[in-house]
Amino acid sequence: MRIWPENKLPSIPKLRMAVVGHIEWITFLKVDSLPEPGKISHATKYFEGPAGGGAVSAIKMASILKQEVTFFTSLGNDDKGKESKRILEGMGLKLQISWRNQETRSGISLIDEKGDRAITVIGKRLEPRGREQLQWEKLIKCDGIFISAGDKDALSHARQSKVLTVTPRVGIKTLQESNIRIDALIGSGLDPGERVNRNILKPKPKLIIATEGEKGGIAWPFGRYKAASINSPLLDTYGCGDSFAAGVTIGLAAGWTAEQAISLGAHSGALCSTYLGPYNINN
Repeated sequence: MRIWPENKLPSIPKLRMAVVGHIEWITFLKVDSLPEPGKISHATKYFEGPAGGGAVSAIKMASILKQEVTFFTSLGNDDKGKESKRILEGMGLKLQISWRNQETRSGISLIDEKGDRAITVIGKRLEPRGREQLQWEKLIKCDGIFISAGDKDALSHARQSKVLTVTPRVGIKTLQESNIRIDALIGSGLDPGERVNRNILKPKPKLIIATEGEKGGIAWPFGRYKAASINSPLLDTYGCGDSFAAGVTIGLAAGWTAEQAISLGAHSGALCSTYLGPYNINN
């Protein structure tokens, strides 16, 4: 499978897109070296803000489409949750929030000079549930939806859209219990937690993609694809996979071929690797 040059891809029509997923308040540290037992590393750059798979993919969609994207999520009723809402709304998202009397999940992402990273998350992942009083009916009119977190009822609501893509991080059990057909299962082929037996899901997804970073990845039933080439140095891989998923979902929702959709995803993921953190606002 080839990766199309970005300027050769079809034009993107006006689309109604949404994401159902999670948020994590992440502290990003640029360090001189990743942690080792007994060693002290030094941070050369620091910033923090709302990230996590749901937030990253929704922001990337809004950036590609240059329009508002609806984001169904869950946040703790704490300072981090309230600040996440303020920031994400300012970045072009229309939020549907299930507020919880819990702490918003947080985490630390360490990035060294080579772009390698280590992530530690703190607290329970909060995810929207399909029986909560959110405006799920808005999903009926969507052309495409990506899910990074949610229960089986949330998946059922999302299946009302024309195109539905999901990450394995949702959980294989949740996918099986939902008993719905998804258009693309998109996960990391390098992360053991996202590897999936292609024959375990019933009904079987139309498209299954396992990304492999700078090596590209594999798409079933189409075969291997290469990573998109970039002229800038790799700074950080945080958010690349979710940016890839956002691009693929947009391409499929636009009615493109799988090859074209994966090409848009590859370019989106590659661009994300050229700046520190998942958004090009702190560099």
